Amino acid sequence: MVNDTRAHFGHTENKACNLIGISRSSYRYIPQIPCDDRLKERMRDLAQKKPRYGVRRLHALLKKEGLVVNHKRTERIYKQEGLTIRRKTKKKLPPLVRLTVCVPARINQQWAIDFVHDNTGSGRRFRCLSLLDVYSRECLAIHTDTSISGKTVTDVLQRFVETRGAPEVITTDNGPEFTSKAFTSWAYEKGIRIFFIRPGKPMENAFIESFQGKLRDECLNLNCFSSLIDARKRIESWRLEYNTERPHSSLNDLSPFEYIKRQMVLTG
Repeated sequence: MVNDTRAHFGHTENKACNLIGISRSSYRYIPQIPCDDRLKERMRDLAQKKPRYGVRRLHALLKKEGLVVNHKRTERIYKQEGLTIRRKTKKKLPPLVRLTVCVPARINQQWAIDFVHDNTGSGRRFRCLSLLDVYSRECLAIHTDTSISGKTVTDVLQRFVETRGAPEVITTDNGPEFTSKAFTSWAYEKGIRIFFIRPGKPMENAFIESFQGKLRDECLNLNCFSSLIDARKRIESWRLEYNTERPHSSLNDLSPFEYIKRQMVLTG
């Protein structure tokens, strides 16, 4: 290499490097092209198992496994492998005044509840009652049945009040199950305040609306349920995965259970 440098530049390697202002180590450096085969295989595997996970959520999972550090590498391979999710274009709406959504300061301070509907393969309609702890984003329950009354709603909530204690407030819409005498009387007896959002303002219950969107996109839309029992089994499996494994961007890419554990460590 020294002879090649002297023949080409008329100087020794050391003098040539000094003239152009670089170190000899930089001149002799040979870039190492990383092998991405293992990363590509794992990314394809995760994308197949979680078809509605985008690049940001896949990067969080791969980072936990120690396969990547820089998100740019993940994005590059994500595009090369053609894993981009096709998203629906949003309709443009006129700008509106945005309201600040109150965020609780601790676990079990505020719960949110709402319904989502779906059908089995035979066309049988069922409903899912979702219960969310707003602070930790933990899904406490998804109660699935063909009919859910106000009394059933109180029974579901009562189970968690007995084990976790009562929240200060429950946020909900104005559905008949939530305005029923059974539900409102139960909340009054427990000293729980009910915050009813304004009609036509679902963003006032934004956290549960966001959760229901994930439930719809990642579970209900991807499964054809053979029966109500099958629906309950698959939905409950997704709920457990959501709480224990799924990275949540608002929790620094931690799952709700990981976030709760970290908060317990920080608070002693």
